[in-house]
Amino acid sequence: MDNKSSILKAITNQGMLPLFFHPDEEKSIKITQTVYDAGVRVIEYTNRGKEALANFKKLKEAALKTMPDLKLGIGTIKNSQQAKDFIAAGADFIVCPIVLAEVANACEEAKMLWVPGCMTPTEIALAQSLRAGLIKIFPANILGQEFIASIKDLFAGQLFMPTGGVDLSKENIESWFKAGVCAVGMGSKLISKDVMESGNYEKLAKNTKEVLALIQSIK
Repeated sequence: MDNKSSILKAITNQGMLPLFFHPDEEKSIKITQTVYDAGVRVIEYTNRGKEALANFKKLKEAALKTMPDLKLGIGTIKNSQQAKDFIAAGADFIVCPIVLAEVANACEEAKMLWVPGCMTPTEIALAQSLRAGLIKIFPANILGQEFIASIKDLFAGQLFMPTGGVDLSKENIESWFKAGVCAVGMGSKLISKDVMESGNYEKLAKNTKEVLALIQSIK
C-alpha cells in the first residue's frame, strides 16, 4: 500500500481527524501526546501562527520518541511554498481550506495525500480533477448534513469529511455519517480553547476516548 492510500485508510479507520494549533511548543506536544495516548493515530496540526513550522518540527521529533505510529499532517496550507516547507519538515499529509492546483501538484510530486476544502459541487469537481482522494467539506457548520446527502450521488465513490460544525454528541456525529461521510474533522469542540489554556488533559483524554468509541459504534 502506498503512502497516500495508507494515510487515507488510517483516517477512515479512525473515523475522525482531530485538528488544532497552539503557539506554545510544549503545549502542542502535550496535547498531541494526550490524544495519542487516548487512541488517536492520525492528527492534523494547523498552520495558523508564525510558530507553526517550528512547532511542527518539534512535534515530529517528539513523535519519533513517544508516538511511533502517529501520522502527523498539516492543515491551513494556502500556497505551494507552505506545502513544500512542511513536506520538508516531515508532514505525512496536507490539508487545505481551499482548492489550489499548486498545492495539489506539490503533494503529487511528494506522493502525498492532499485534502482540499470545498464548499460547492464545482469546487468538488475541480478537486477531483486535481487527484484529491479525500475532500474536506468546509465550512460544514454552514453547509450542513443535507448538503452532503444531496451531492454524494453526484460524486459516487468520493470520500468526504466535514470540518466545522461537528460536536461531541452522538446525534450530531451520527447525522454526519448517515449523510455519507467517511470521517469527521474534530477541532475546537474536542481540543477546546478551555482545555488548551487550562491544561485539563484528563478531560481531553476522556473526551477523545469517548468520541473514538462512539464513532466506531456508529460506523
